[in-house]
Amino acid sequence: MGSVTGEYSDHNNLLSPHENHSSFRNAGDCHHIDYRLLKRDYHHRVFVNRSLALEKIKCFGFDMDYTLAVYRSPEYEELAFQLMVNHLVSIGYPQGLLLYTYDPTFPTRGLVFDTLLGNLLKVDSNGNILVCAHGFSFLKGSEILEQYSNKFIQRDDIARFYILNTLFNLTETYLYACLVDFFINCSEYSRCQAGFKSGDLFMSFQNMFQDVRDTMDFVHDSGILKKKTLGNLEKYVLRDPRLPLLLSRMKEAGKVFLATNSDYPYTDAIMNFLFDLPPGLKPGTSHRSWHSYFDLIVVDTRKPFFFGEGTVIRQVDNESGKLRIGAYTGPLQHGVVYSGGSSDMICDLLGVKGKEILYIGDHIFGDILKSKKRQGWRTFLVVPELARELQVWTEKSALFDELHNLDIFLAELYKHLDSSSNERPDITSVRKRIKVVTHEMDMCYGKMGSLLRCGSRQTLFASQLIRYADLYAVSCINLLYYPFSYLFRAPPVLVRQPFY
Repeated sequence: MGSVTGEYSDHNNLLSPHENHSSFRNAGDCHHIDYRLLKRDYHHRVFVNRSLALEKIKCFGFDMDYTLAVYRSPEYEELAFQLMVNHLVSIGYPQGLLLYTYDPTFPTRGLVFDTLLGNLLKVDSNGNILVCAHGFSFLKGSEILEQYSNKFIQRDDIARFYILNTLFNLTETYLYACLVDFFINCSEYSRCQAGFKSGDLFMSFQNMFQDVRDTMDFVHDSGILKKKTLGNLEKYVLRDPRLPLLLSRMKEAGKVFLATNSDYPYTDAIMNFLFDLPPGLKPGTSHRSWHSYFDLIVVDTRKPFFFGEGTVIRQVDNESGKLRIGAYTGPLQHGVVYSGGSSDMICDLLGVKGKEILYIGDHIFGDILKSKKRQGWRTFLVVPELARELQVWTEKSALFDELHNLDIFLAELYKHLDSSSNERPDITSVRKRIKVVTHEMDMCYGKMGSLLRCGSRQTLFASQLIRYADLYAVSCINLLYYPFSYLFRAPPVLVRQPFY
């Protein structure tokens, strides 16, 4: 994965600026420094895939959902799951589905749903299958081979394989498993390769997939999820008192904009909650409107289309939340909220170029990939799951060390052998132990394993993160712990770990 930067700062009282300069002037001095002591607490770190000088960033952009507005997990997913199940039952699905409750230990981001066979797949960047689940049953290697030749899928077959990459997809992922599990255990239905039959009724996995997709759209587009969320913001949204401080400091260093797919009434309600009077602020201090933290606010962006042709840009009436008629063609007006538009509009209104923008979001496709490929913006991916990933990495370090030692042991067995050797070391027990340790490691994260890897193999999500995110962290708040003159430096690597 991308490396944590080598860090030193006055804040940690490690080295003064003068000492830094003199200590690193001679290369030999570096060997006497324990770089682990220079790293920030892992909850505060920003990880680096590509070097980035913060002092060259003139504009900071934010998504809202799951970036500025962090939804509480699993409470928010439980709410969305219940709403989706209720809707499926209302359109004719069996009442028995109401007995299922959301299990946060099962789904992870980046899984692939096979709409032909109804399986949830965890794959690497090339389409090699790492884990396969049918309902809540996990298939063995031999069972996977019966359905997928060479344990491999063609990821570009988007008509068949659907990637569940977003945090909003977690409930959807779990619902697919619930539906398959329900029909497997329902005596009225018999199983077939592409779905389930009951008399003249055929419920295909493709139909099931489309119904869930439509239900997902209904829950979001109808406003029912937003209404429930706004009805109990304390339960579903995490308010961090450090957020106003971060944005205030960013505005001192450059320009700041918000670009969200949400409509204005919802955005206004969420942002008012996030920027409400922080605990501990002195009584009598005047309250600051959330609008004042941004130079530009854009709602209804329809990302990822926003990063291409975009849509017509219109002004929003801040009082009523309604759109004003006609397309807006004038200069930037402070305090005005805009709807629609495009990423080119952002650059024009704020007077900045692609690489001068650091865009911070949680959606690897809608926020990160498109802003990187189409606009050349620098990118920061918010990965809340990193908190759990880093916790396991720290607490279960013995398992990671054992797997590393097994790799070294294998290397030693073959160290003195070459293509002329007839000797064949017996590695049966080593391979078995590697499988056991790998499985034990994966189960520390949840039933589907780690978001980023399966044993020593990187997942599809991890490969996308490395490819498109310049920086990534548990939260955008982590930028608060770095000066705006900071150089995030990615270490030189030889593609991957060298072979022994």
